[in-house]
Amino acid sequence: MHGVFLDLKTFREQVCLEKIEQQLDELTCFDITKAEQVVERCQNMEVIITNKVVITADIMRQLPKLKLICIAATGTNNVDLSAAKTVNVGVCNVSGYSTPSVSQYVFAQLLEYFNRTSQHNSNTAKGIWQQSPVFCHLGQGFSELNGKTLGIVGYGNLGKAVAKIANAFGMQVLIAERPNASQIRAGREAFETVLQRADIVTLHCPQTPETKNLINQTSLSLMKPNSVLINTSRGPVVNSKDLHYALVHRVIGYAILDVLEQEPPPKDHILLTGTQGDGEPLSNLKLTAHIAWASDQAQDRLISLIGENIQAYKRGQVLNRVEL
Repeated sequence: MHGVFLDLKTFREQVCLEKIEQQLDELTCFDITKAEQVVERCQNMEVIITNKVVITADIMRQLPKLKLICIAATGTNNVDLSAAKTVNVGVCNVSGYSTPSVSQYVFAQLLEYFNRTSQHNSNTAKGIWQQSPVFCHLGQGFSELNGKTLGIVGYGNLGKAVAKIANAFGMQVLIAERPNASQIRAGREAFETVLQRADIVTLHCPQTPETKNLINQTSLSLMKPNSVLINTSRGPVVNSKDLHYALVHRVIGYAILDVLEQEPPPKDHILLTGTQGDGEPLSNLKLTAHIAWASDQAQDRLISLIGENIQAYKRGQVLNRVEL
């Protein structure tokens, strides 16, 4: 079988592709593939590997040799699943590979925020401690995670991993039920209740029509004025304009975002250019470039899972197959 990796640049340069190469007679890799290049690059391929390159119905109709599309991610909205079923092309995704990476990211950010680690390191680097009249220099202090309430929206593998770490810190964990649910499952709280009670709200839900703009002006208004919002799920889950307003007007205390609704974002994205009214950037917002998933180990696990998906297909087995 011949395969093509359309957007290898979404991985680190040193990533090892051996687990995929072992399953193919030949693997061709491109760092980036534009929409108009997809058909040409996939013309004689039986396997397509794509992270974010879109594979449409029209593209599939022009690829008679295509047998399998491997999505190098969990989300599947870059592939027309209905069209794949019509032309009898298998589609596989990967999941679970990033759980340790994302959960570690969540607490790395929380510890930085509540411990003010960078500030305390800077105090010593600047010589402030050395000039202290007493044995310590407390700076702006720091706050414990112990006793704080963490609200988790989306309780799959990621949500559960975050809850486990939170419990180790002595935090109280609230698991949100789906918004507008007719019944509250055991061990869960109403979505609105979680927003009202949580000191920290972390999002781990998938992107669906129901979760688009889930965090909006209404839901933000329910949160505590000093609360922290973390989004490592999908950008469209949070309404950026509403979040900008909430941060400027201190409806909530702080936001940590690893994702936005457009990636990479435009230079004039409201959360990149938005200010507090005095011309200064928002001091209560931290943005990272969709990296929570991407520890070295997580990337290696992902590549291995793609290799397993291809191997299973060759054996006539169904593994991580995405079905409508």
